[in-house]
Amino acid sequence: MSESILSSTAPAPIGPYSQAIRAGEFLFCSGQVGLDPATGTFAGDDVATQARQAMKNLAAVLAAGGASFADVVKTTIFLVDMNDFKTVNEAYGEAFPGGAPPARSTVAVAALPRGARVEIELIARRA
Repeated sequence: MSESILSSTAPAPIGPYSQAIRAGEFLFCSGQVGLDPATGTFAGDDVATQARQAMKNLAAVLAAGGASFADVVKTTIFLVDMNDFKTVNEAYGEAFPGGAPPARSTVAVAALPRGARVEIELIARRA
């Protein structure tokens, strides 16, 4: 059995999907881009600002699902430009200041929704 999770403090889905799905002890969060939920526009044009906003959006979805970044076990980062790897890595790392960071994959993509420069998805586990 699964349950759809929706946070009003993260951007509404722009397609037929849930912000997250709880399946047992796991929370599968859909990818978030750097959209500001209050305005529906990007928080900034630069990749660092977009990455930080994507992480804020994920924090909101995690909270709606009763979890936090401490519960994250796996992330995937999608980059339009691999030259942004270091910059995004620094912004992303701010969410995981102590302990072992989650497993992660980073992949280059041709394009992202709405012209985003970065998208981040994750899986969390709540025991």
